[in-house]
Amino acid sequence: MTMTIGQVSKLTGVGVETIRFYERHGLINEPQRKSSGYRIYSEEIINRLRFIRRAKDLGFSLSEIESLLRLRVDSEVSCVQARQQALEKIAEIEGKIQDLQRVRTALAELISACDEPRESSQCPILEALARQEMF
Repeated sequence: MTMTIGQVSKLTGVGVETIRFYERHGLINEPQRKSSGYRIYSEEIINRLRFIRRAKDLGFSLSEIESLLRLRVDSEVSCVQARQQALEKIAEIEGKIQDLQRVRTALAELISACDEPRESSQCPILEALARQEMF
């Protein structure tokens, strides 16, 4: 079964321009063309797009996804390396969570400062944003 880029976009949830971007950057093979010039996409490309989309949904970057795609070819070491990449992604996510929690705490403190009586009409939030170091 072959499909046009619009059909593939609807089926995979990947935008037409994103599909073309992936083609230009080698994440998917350039599809064959009909005599009319229209690209026709195979089931293999559709599956690859779904793989890319799911990996992006899990937070993998395009370079990480490219690495995961290469691992699919070598079944001898692929599971070990894919596991390692997933562990690294978890560590990265944990770091982002800690950063977000720090930001949340800082914002909560700023909001709380707004509730405290103060002598001037200056806003503690705006003042803190004007300082170089906030938290």
